[in-house]
Amino acid sequence: MDRRDFVRLGLAAGAAAGMPTAAGGKDLDAVLDADVRAQQALMERGKLTSKTLVQRYLARIAALDKAGPRLNAIIELNPDALNIAADLDGERRAGKVRGPLHGIPVLLKDNIATGDRMSTSAGSLALDGVRATRDAFVAARLRAAGAVILGKTNLSEWANMRSTHSVSGWSGRGGQTRNPYALDRNTSGSSSGAGAAMAAGLATLAIGTETDGSIVSPASICGIVGIKPTLGLVSRSGIIPIAHSQDTAGPMTRTVADAALLLAAIAGADPDDAATQTGEDKPGDYAAALRTDGLQGKRLGVARNFFGNHPAVDAVITAELAVLQAQGATLVDVQLPNADKYGDTELEVLLSEFRPDLEAYLARYAAHAPIRTMADLIAFNDRHAAQELRHFGQEHLIAAQARSGLDARAYRDALADNRRYSRAEGIDRILREEKLDALVAPTGGTAWLTDYINGDHDGPGFSSPAAVAGYPHVTVPAGQVHGLPVGLSFVGGAWSEAALIAMAYAYEQASRRRRPPTFPASVNVKA
Repeated sequence: MDRRDFVRLGLAAGAAAGMPTAAGGKDLDAVLDADVRAQQALMERGKLTSKTLVQRYLARIAALDKAGPRLNAIIELNPDALNIAADLDGERRAGKVRGPLHGIPVLLKDNIATGDRMSTSAGSLALDGVRATRDAFVAARLRAAGAVILGKTNLSEWANMRSTHSVSGWSGRGGQTRNPYALDRNTSGSSSGAGAAMAAGLATLAIGTETDGSIVSPASICGIVGIKPTLGLVSRSGIIPIAHSQDTAGPMTRTVADAALLLAAIAGADPDDAATQTGEDKPGDYAAALRTDGLQGKRLGVARNFFGNHPAVDAVITAELAVLQAQGATLVDVQLPNADKYGDTELEVLLSEFRPDLEAYLARYAAHAPIRTMADLIAFNDRHAAQELRHFGQEHLIAAQARSGLDARAYRDALADNRRYSRAEGIDRILREEKLDALVAPTGGTAWLTDYINGDHDGPGFSSPAAVAGYPHVTVPAGQVHGLPVGLSFVGGAWSEAALIAMAYAYEQASRRRRPPTFPASVNVKA
């Protein structure tokens, strides 16, 4: 790779991320921070190989994740990644390119099954060393697309469905993930490692999962892009579950363009996931949605009942509303109706679905594991309390074990209320009444101090309406408060991913608010 390629790539990476361009000794960093299309352009011209790219990411992981700031975002590396990359380089030389992700390194959250030499554990010591019998549908789609699965990311254990006093980003198997923007602060959860890894440039792409907030919250707090898709656009088969009525996987990346390409690769119908049959014809041309005029003529509802939680965050987002208007959007102040009516019923649904869904996963993907039931898991944690329960308990596991199952009247009523108030009398209603293309609001607050005594103390966010409804949600970096990232959310009706991507891309390209982390020990706030 010659100097002109480095400079060109530095410009591409800087433009994509909205950050200063690389120069001098930072040339190799520019390769790693570049987006998919820039990396592919180099590989197409023979200036870069997938194997070299994987080697460079492994070196950065060693320098930033295992040493230096010790982010602890990666729970396990794929021992076959270099060989896979070399094979994909061979395919390219032979004239076979599988698509835009050919040779591109991707990280998977450690609740996504891979039928290889890596464990799939949800961060729990109960599944440490347990290899899934086969790939999750998402993992299989990525392999077919030519992506290199580089490793697994740490997460909030059991996707943050273990304790009422949990600490996000901590798992018994993986320890504590640290925020690249202030190492003593939290990454949010449960896709904590994916958020930190993308912020620090430990791979090109990552896949997270969300039940409520677990993609968009860590994405916002780590200054990256996250897409929580419509329920049924992306298969859940082979993903360690919480609740089938809300669970989904989705992209976590540094740019909207990368998220669009990644979503296109993983979306699709799966015979093993009935929800994807409903959306069999729904995946759109997400690459075509990457238009700088994506906000022109759009009517956006500013969800004012999700402001007012943090004055400095409100100030950042208010300034960004002017960017939306400058790009041709009309803004309408609205109140999202009935958003306060599914907090308790959502938890009832999650607890009721957790045990049967988890036990079904274990039977199909990990029948050889030392645990087979929720009761087994609770007993395991009790036996290994010094490792698993030293920071917080397992109240949610115990509550899930006590639920009566999916035929219980309390569960069925709660699920019906959730769908009614989040969909027909929530998002659908306000979009229809105000003739809106999408809703916008702050994704959430800023990163909080990691606290093993009191647990998480994050504030309210905008994740629940789309999560409970099963509707799409895109978050994009919108600026910072005292050096801590803040995200702007775009939420729409079912299957509106392409439209949201167009709006998010137009905003990203006009604002360019993302800034790379510098790994300070703490936030420097002058008294």
